[in-house]
Amino acid sequence: MNAALLLFQNEVGQLLANTGLVAQIVLLILLIFSVISWAVILKKYSSFKRARRASGEFLRVFRESKKLSEIKSSADAYKDSPLTDVFLSGYREIEGQVYYSENPGKPRIRSIESVERALQIAASAELTRREQWLSFLATTGGITPFIGLFGTVWGIIDAFHGLANATTASLHSVAPGISEALITTAAGLFAAIPAVIAYNYFLQRIKEFGTLMDDFSLEFLNMTERNFK
Repeated sequence: MNAALLLFQNEVGQLLANTGLVAQIVLLILLIFSVISWAVILKKYSSFKRARRASGEFLRVFRESKKLSEIKSSADAYKDSPLTDVFLSGYREIEGQVYYSENPGKPRIRSIESVERALQIAASAELTRREQWLSFLATTGGITPFIGLFGTVWGIIDAFHGLANATTASLHSVAPGISEALITTAAGLFAAIPAVIAYNYFLQRIKEFGTLMDDFSLEFLNMTERNFK
């Protein structure tokens, strides 16, 4: 197993060492795309995992509490959840328009619609924040195969150009050049495939968070009507 791995590494190393300047530049570009995309993938995965866990805990606190002020006091413990910012936005809107009616001690709000708008704006802002860097993953998945293909085409052209100047024309003489050129296509796919998989995964998670925030907003409005109407 180790011997086969060493042989594979030596062969890949020889191919990389024998590639031309254009292929090396293409490989460097693909490496940069791959490193950045993996950094984005790992950071996003960690962030989404924390957000999902914090959202479940915050929902439990929200549903067990009967007063918004009680939820507000514990909201800081769940900052990783997008629901927290949605809640705080609605809470601030309520604070800004609450008043007391003739009935002693009975607080009321002037407009439930303004609270609903505040919740929608906060949810939209949270979705936008969660979508950051996803466009880079989409770009990586879309263009890196073509960058790799460009390196391959250039390498094949260079290989056949060398074949034209050779004294004997045979497949044996052109095969090394073609195999060196094809490594850029492999590198392009290596960069693109994880980026596409991660992009689709994160996009689905964002849709789930969007649905979760919509449902939470309805629950928040129900609680607001019970307490201030």
